[in-house]
Formats: sequence, C-alpha cells, structure tokens
Amino acid sequence: MEMITALYADENGEIFDHPDFHGVGRIGDQNVVLKKEDLIPLPEGADLMFLPGRLALGEQNGKIVPITGRAVAAILPAGYTRVFMPAFAKAEDEDSVLPLYGYTAVVLYKDELYVAAIYTDENEKWQPLNYNTRDLKKLVTRTKKDLPNNRIVEQVGKCSLQWHCCTAQNLFYRRWEAGIPVSPACNANCFGCISLQPSECCPSPQNRIDFKPTPKEIAEVGIYHLVNAPEAIISFGQGCEGEPSLAADNIAEGIRLIRNEVDRGQININTNAGYTEGIKKIVDAGLDTMRVSIISARADSYQAYYRGNYSLDNVKESINYAKEKGVYVSLNMLFFPGLNDREEEITAWKEFLSETKIDMIQLRNLNIDPDAFLEIMPKAQGKMYGTRFFIEEIKRCFPQLIIGSFSHYVKA
Repeated sequence: MEMITALYADENGEIFDHPDFHGVGRIGDQNVVLKKEDLIPLPEGADLMFLPGRLALGEQNGKIVPITGRAVAAILPAGYTRVFMPAFAKAEDEDSVLPLYGYTAVVLYKDELYVAAIYTDENEKWQPLNYNTRDLKKLVTRTKKDLPNNRIVEQVGKCSLQWHCCTAQNLFYRRWEAGIPVSPACNANCFGCISLQPSECCPSPQNRIDFKPTPKEIAEVGIYHLVNAPEAIISFGQGCEGEPSLAADNIAEGIRLIRNEVDRGQININTNAGYTEGIKKIVDAGLDTMRVSIISARADSYQAYYRGNYSLDNVKESINYAKEKGVYVSLNMLFFPGLNDREEEITAWKEFLSETKIDMIQLRNLNIDPDAFLEIMPKAQGKMYGTRFFIEEIKRCFPQLIIGSFSHYVKA
C-alpha cells in the first residue's frame, strides 16, 4: 500500500516529506492517523504554510511523536470543507496565537500533495483566477467616476485592492454577489472576528469601516449593481463591518429606494440575526435572502464563541420571522472538526433545523487557532463523529436541505 507520509518545514520555510513517519491529522483535541479515504488531491488555488512555534507530528511504530521541523498546513479555497486539521505540538515556552486561517491537514500520498478535506460546492464563480486581475484597479477607478463621493465605493475599493476581498471586487467587475458594508458597530464580540480583535488576540486580516452609510449611498450602490450585473446579488454584512442589522433603519430605507428603481436581482443580508427588531424592519422592507452566521445549536457553545448581548433564542426568532415572510434563509455554519460533529451538537442541530426549517447550510472552515478556540469552548460531552458523518446524517434527516458553501442565486 502507498504510504501517507508526514510533512514538515525547515527553518527557512521549505517543505519536506518524512518517509519514516505516517501522516497525522487532528479532530478537536485528538490526533489521529490519516487514512486514504480522508484525503483528496490538493485543490487548485490552495496555499501551504508552516505554523510558527508548532512542531510537526507523525506516526511511527504505533506512536504519534514530534518530527524535527515545523508543522505544515493547507489553506483551502472556498468550496472545500476540511475533515481534519493539522496535528502539531507546541514548542517549549511557545505562547503565540496563530493568525486567523482555516488550517487543514496536508500530507504526501502517491508522490502528490493531498489534504484531509471534501468538496462541498461548485466554486467556479469564486475561483481565484476570476479575481485580482490586471485591470481591477482601472475598474475601481471607473466605478468611482460613475458614483462619485460615495463612501461605500471608497471602502470596497480599498477592500478590493488592499485586502483582495472577492465580494468587494464583484462590484467593480459588475457581476454576481457584491458587498455593501453598512455598520461599524456590532452586538457580538466573536472570538474569531475578522475585522476587530483585541491586541492580545489573533491579528485581524482587515479593518472595520468607521462610518455609517446613508440610505442614499446604499441605494446608489445597490441600483448600480443590480442594473449592471448578471445574477446580481447585493449583500449587507461583510468582513469589514460589524452587525448590519444595527443599521436597520438605513438599510430598510435603502432597500425601498432600490426597489422603487429596479426589481431585478436579489437583496441579501449576512447577519448573526441576534437583533430581531432590526431583522424584522429589513425583512419588511423587501429582503430576499438571509444568511445567518452560526457555530452551534447549543446555547452554551454559541455564547462561548459569539459573546453577544443577545441569545440563541433571538436568532431563532429572527429566522422564523424571515421564513414566515418568504425569505430564503441559509446558515453560514462555521465548521470546526471536533465541535459541530460532537454527539450532543448533532442532536441540537437536528432540533434547530426541525424548528427553523431553513433552506440551506453553507459550510465554512472556521479560521482560528485550534488550541485557543478549544480553550474557550465547552468540553465535549459525547463522541466526535467527524465531518463526513455530520454531513451525511444531516442529509439523511433533512433530504430537502441544500448543503454547500456559497450563496446561490435564487430564482423567484
């Protein structure tokens, strides 16, 4: 049989395989020997990185032991869900926290790089080759001329060119889903927030907006995109902002101004759905789709991560209201192998999905330091069944539910 070989990086960041050690992955706080059914070839667009201060692990003679070298991880493109994280041991006296990435186990198999992951959704629209093209800067300039003095355009222009946000870039490419950030404030204090972190935590990859767009600014950008783009979606709730429903009055008035001018395309909100009164205003103004960020269907696990001034019951209330009004509701499920697939979590998910009757689950690899994350989360009460089992069990119990990775254009 072909051996699944462990990888490691040297002090210069060069990556090597170690033929004496079998590749190992991690689920929750447990390290496991990887099997061929856990693996797929390294996807196009994936990146490799070494983990500073973390020693690589491998299996030899039935024992999982450190390898002389740094642990290596793959960062997957959108549309792939990891099955196992990389196994590692912290170097002595190492107390740093890893940056916010979705670390995935990677090994050598059949002389090729393989990752512990599964393919969960078509990603043609989100292929890296579709973004950061040579003409992007010129397209940003064109839109700034079309919509002068619009602060949203200025913000997403910076997001496109400086932080390489794909949803921001779609506004300038005039296609698909484009983000409209609206809220500098938030009602949660997520441990893994990508736009605001305390200095002692993991560094944020981008900065949060520092202004409140007016309904007129919102409508200008919304109309511009919905008129020009194929399969056009405008989305409130981006990585460079807080919770959009806290700007409910401006969003609702912006939606009304948009729908007075154009009836094509979809209006979406990405939200934690904790501020139900704001969600109701936005839904009543003409919202088409809603994607709710969620990590757990259990109140204690949910609150440990989001640390919000609302409850999981508020989230359910918002979802139920949106569904009653005909809104297509997805869950943006932050997935961490060894959390969502716990026995008690799966039971809670079944209850949650039965109650809310949401339309879709979008699986997203949680970008987090695994050790730091597990320190703040409740301890597992039951067995960890794994990512594959979780997906198969949810599909079995809810066959009508779509499981993927992206917001799809929903035809009326």
